[in-house]
Amino acid sequence: MKTDENIFYDLFDEIPTAIFIVDDDVKVIHLNKEAKKLIDKNTIMYNKRGGEILKCVHSKETPLGCGHSSSCKDCVIRNSINQAVEGKKTHRKQTILKLEINGEVEIFHALITATPFKSNEQQLYMLIIENISELIRLKDIIPICANCKKIRNDENYWIAVEQYFHHHTDVDFSHSICPECMDLLYPE
Repeated sequence: MKTDENIFYDLFDEIPTAIFIVDDDVKVIHLNKEAKKLIDKNTIMYNKRGGEILKCVHSKETPLGCGHSSSCKDCVIRNSINQAVEGKKTHRKQTILKLEINGEVEIFHALITATPFKSNEQQLYMLIIENISELIRLKDIIPICANCKKIRNDENYWIAVEQYFHHHTDVDFSHSICPECMDLLYPE
């Protein structure tokens, strides 16, 4: 039988959101499987700053790396950890991240959460990075036909609502009929 500690490691690893355990300098102590998807497989990840293992485009602007570029003063990740260090409470902030993933620069909307906790008397911080690009896209105005309710996609094609949502959110619809339409379409 597994110990409680092993169960928590297994649970941590299966959480479907990128989670990093970092120190007050944003050096990575531990990360889960989802967080590993954000980094290059060949990257040495422990005791490096978050921007270095995430390959933040700004971490390469200076030989000193993450935390030393002129852009780093505005870094939401670093500032969220700093606020958690100072206030000893959870901080959540939305940002746009520019990361190099598999040789390509990926830009996406992210919700950054930094929360402090103690482990074996050591002060650590849980850094959660959630990709919210799909939610941001959906909050934009969606052009929909006033008659047939098809949605115009980015390529200017009109597609069914079901197709649009399946493509953008991986949501499927089940079809039914509301009572008003039932009376209208099937009065008998």
